[in-house]
Amino acid sequence: MNKKEIAEIKKQYTLERCPAARICGCYVDGEKNKKTQFRAAFQSLPEEELFKYLNILRKTMSGTLGKNLLNMEFSLETEQEGGTQELLMKLKYTGLQDDGVLEEFYDKVIESYYYVGNYLILLVHGTYDIPGKSSDNQEMFDASEEVYEHIICCICPVNLAKPCLSYDEKENCFTSRIQDWLVEMPLIGFLFPAFHDRSADIHSLLYYNQKPELPGSDFVEAVLGCTLPMTAGGQKETFKSLVEETLGDECSYEMVRTIHENLNEMIEEQKEEPTPLVLGKQEVKRLLEQSGAEEECLSRFDEQFEALADESTEFVASNVASLRKFEIKTPDVLVQVNPEHAGLVETKVVDGRKCLVIEINDGVQVNGIQVK
Repeated sequence: MNKKEIAEIKKQYTLERCPAARICGCYVDGEKNKKTQFRAAFQSLPEEELFKYLNILRKTMSGTLGKNLLNMEFSLETEQEGGTQELLMKLKYTGLQDDGVLEEFYDKVIESYYYVGNYLILLVHGTYDIPGKSSDNQEMFDASEEVYEHIICCICPVNLAKPCLSYDEKENCFTSRIQDWLVEMPLIGFLFPAFHDRSADIHSLLYYNQKPELPGSDFVEAVLGCTLPMTAGGQKETFKSLVEETLGDECSYEMVRTIHENLNEMIEEQKEEPTPLVLGKQEVKRLLEQSGAEEECLSRFDEQFEALADESTEFVASNVASLRKFEIKTPDVLVQVNPEHAGLVETKVVDGRKCLVIEINDGVQVNGIQVK
């Protein structure tokens, strides 16, 4: 799914549009015991509850593609009879009204999901009557050709509220607040099937993770049957090592700055596109070549790529570069520069010593004090 497709589904989850028909939940304690379960028609809930559930569901479709939000495909094996996709299809086809299917899903989640504390497994079944679009990209609600039937799953931590004082209006006094168990925003979740080209794609799903560096591998493999791509942090570290090992002694400040500038320029050119810029093996090699890497360095690239990654490894450009800052770090000094003005910092030999030289204009402050 791209940004436009995610936004189209996400904007349906409001009080006015809401496509959700049924909601189910299973509350699990820290010992993996099912404390309680519920099932209800979504629209029958009080408006205040509806609003809070909608916030949780929208959160499951929020974040950055390639970081918090990941498109994942099912392997052929998982699509066979008895595979993980079959259970998700049953949840969708039964509209969350089959107790046996729900119990099977809850048990699978509880067995594979590791969390220290209580949590709530939320499931919602929804249908979206996809409006057609005219040649000028305007929605035509009377020209629908497909109903997008889907489920959303969220796993939300349930924590005890912090003790504090509160005002008791009835007694007109301050008293100790009753500590309630509060449902928090989801840690992980997914939308199945994916919404590709404004149509249901049962061969893939959209996975949400609040903490990208804690991807929930066991849950993804056991419940979804998908393979997690490299985390954003892993991509950044692998890209860094690949540049360092490929360039070797040629990995100079000027070379790295040029790579950074070229990469950010590519991201800027792609920013209006609904899908993020992704670099595969050949794109990374071309980036190094365009940045001035010598042929001798490039001859080592394939070997280094094979040692650090595999042929299918891809890097989301925004995970390995930064449009917000350009950072130069030594053991004792940290310099951060606006990426658009990275050229203000150069390396020079001064009095026989290698130095970072920063061009200074007006408006220099030291600890907030304007200096001359």
